[in-house]
Amino acid sequence: MEKSSGAATGGSAPPPRLDMEDFQLEGKKPVKNPFVPIGALVTAGVLTAGLISFRYGNSQLGQKLMRARVVAQGATVALMIGSAYYYGDQIKLFKKGSSP
Repeated sequence: MEKSSGAATGGSAPPPRLDMEDFQLEGKKPVKNPFVPIGALVTAGVLTAGLISFRYGNSQLGQKLMRARVVAQGATVALMIGSAYYYGDQIKLFKKGSSP
């Protein structure tokens, strides 16, 4: 079996340099509304705190945190829809039986 890796044969060649252009996806737009990722992180944090409080037996606090999670999740979805309309993106609604 042939080995093509320099590290496997004992060579110490440096790895190839990576530029930011290597990671850019074609057709993807940069994030225009920074509140959407922040809202997603807040939602995940509240969910985690709620699950931990349920784990330790504090069901009252867990229930309040689950309600707060629903509010945070709704606000995040509202920000996503609002920013799509604000920046002129069209939300495509497909009819039953049609394909994207």
